[in-house]
Amino acid sequence: MTNFYQLTPKQQSNRLGKLAAKALEAWDIGQNAELELISHRENAVYKVETPNGKYVLRVHRWGYHSDAALRSELKWMEALSRSGIETPEIIKTIQGESFITVKVDDVPEVRQVDLFKWIDGVPISDLTERGDELTMHRSIGELMARMHNQAVEWMLPKGFTRHAWDIEGLLGDQPVWGRFWEMEHFDDEQREKLHQTRRVAKQQLQEFGQSEDRYGLIHCDFLPQNLLKDGEIVRVIDFDDCGYGWHMFDIVTSLYSYTYLPDFNSILTVFLEGYRSWRDLSDEQLEAFDFFLLLRIMTSCGWLHTRFETETSRQYSEVMAKTLVARVNAYLDDTNSK
Repeated sequence: MTNFYQLTPKQQSNRLGKLAAKALEAWDIGQNAELELISHRENAVYKVETPNGKYVLRVHRWGYHSDAALRSELKWMEALSRSGIETPEIIKTIQGESFITVKVDDVPEVRQVDLFKWIDGVPISDLTERGDELTMHRSIGELMARMHNQAVEWMLPKGFTRHAWDIEGLLGDQPVWGRFWEMEHFDDEQREKLHQTRRVAKQQLQEFGQSEDRYGLIHCDFLPQNLLKDGEIVRVIDFDDCGYGWHMFDIVTSLYSYTYLPDFNSILTVFLEGYRSWRDLSDEQLEAFDFFLLLRIMTSCGWLHTRFETETSRQYSEVMAKTLVARVNAYLDDTNSK
């Protein structure tokens, strides 16, 4: 078989589509289901249309989560829904399982597959008419705060396990998303500065601490493409990256793509108003915004480096590497001046 990861994104998607079609046999959702690829960035995600309704089927990236970790992700989603924070409804298989594992000849590994009921709404990233945008960002801040509150109050079920975006998960020798300093776009001098930044940033995170007011279970992928706007309601999807981490890391993840806009301060202000209407966020934590933004860019470079087969990596690796170099230089200059 041709190396799957050397195929074009379209060729990979075609093969994963065969696996998705086979997986559907495990669910009792009616006959004549039609599959349509929605995205293939990390997982391959399909819209499933049947005479009985619409669904979303997710073929997971191989090796990212153990079965226990995936089961934990789905349990958190269910707990959020029970608390009044709507998440995609998990559709159980005929055997009552929340996901299955599937193997086909066209794909080299066994893949985890799960199915959700379709949620109405348009990803914020795709909106052409945003309406009252500041009100929307205030709602997003409220939603994130409510999720942080629920995670703090929730009694974790037995066996719950997720990765951690902690010091090791962000800056250790084996970060969750990969060794960002190994990107081909860095020269030796830049790599040395990255290692120096890792050492200094580890100390800063230790001093920042992991008390309950700033660290816990987070979504960690609160991006515009994972927020669906349905009228005035904003819902969050895609919990694939959820795990333990700092609340500020969750916040900068949500706001990163807006930091380049001239009206970013207005967006930040209303987001924080929404967040603080549900949960305390100290000024001391907020002062670390740029620091956590640096950490987020590091992890994004790790993602791009270890997912070289994706179209996203091919498009954005070089520009993200340049962005990280600029941020690292500014961080070290600021640190050395203190």
